[in-house]
Amino acid sequence: MAFPEPKPRPPELPQKRLKTLDCGQGAVRAVRFNVDGNYCLTCGSDKTLKLWNPLRGTLLRTYSGHGYEVLDAAGSFDNSSLCSGGGDKAVVLWDVASGQVVRKFRGHAGKVNTVQFNEEATVILSGSIDSSIRCWDCRSRRPEPVQTLDEARDGVSSVKVSDHEVLAGSVDGRMRRYDLRMGQLFSDYTGPITCTCFSRDGQCTLVSSLDSTLRLLDKDTGELPPILYKGHKNQEYKLDCCLSERDTHVVSCSEDGKVFFWDLVEGALALALSVGRGVVQSLAYHPTEPCLLTAMGGSVQCWREETYEAEDGAG
Repeated sequence: MAFPEPKPRPPELPQKRLKTLDCGQGAVRAVRFNVDGNYCLTCGSDKTLKLWNPLRGTLLRTYSGHGYEVLDAAGSFDNSSLCSGGGDKAVVLWDVASGQVVRKFRGHAGKVNTVQFNEEATVILSGSIDSSIRCWDCRSRRPEPVQTLDEARDGVSSVKVSDHEVLAGSVDGRMRRYDLRMGQLFSDYTGPITCTCFSRDGQCTLVSSLDSTLRLLDKDTGELPPILYKGHKNQEYKLDCCLSERDTHVVSCSEDGKVFFWDLVEGALALALSVGRGVVQSLAYHPTEPCLLTAMGGSVQCWREETYEAEDGAG
């Protein structure tokens, strides 16, 4: 006789505070995992960028070269390069090992809110409050961008990149998805956007708006009503949202000191994780494990699932 398949274990949510990193760089504007989740980057209001091992709580390197606060950063697929953007309107390409500035790209007319590498880390895409997305060639010496996407009518708050798509959110209320293979632009109106992202399977897009609502849109059937997620507070600040490592939960920062987790399919609130008093400014979810980083004030908190046992020296 055939035995029934064992039920897959329900996903565990990170709710045990493992570490708190006192970053020592003013307010932490953004926290980002690197591609494999072994390290993280913190962007400071003191113009610096820092590289950490978050589980051990160790600082590996400080990157100095911006003229104003750093607002976003990203690592390349091979961990050899970083890119960052900030209040000085510049996009900076860094060499990870030496800590040196490789290139500084200037051309934006306002602060740079968001930066991303393409998959091969040959191009940096940057979104700015000047309403444009600019694409910078990391390998050429030319100072101007290779392409400018200027469809937005207000500041660009969020840019994400897949192998053939660019997803952009703007304060003008529109999420724009550029399909580079087909040469098409898709646009959805949701209200002023603070963050956008792809689901890990690439089938859906998640959008966070200043009406304290997240919306999950199916990419292929955009006319279906989106699933809505509510309960958090987001009315003033540019806050991060994302999906958990297995696409089971939607995760969002909140202005009331918590991080909210919703069941992706049902939209029901699964967990309101209390981080502290203040705005949870930024978050990052590990690419393969139930591990969450949150940024509040000048520190970053590292969270794991309840059953997690720290290795020696990592707890």
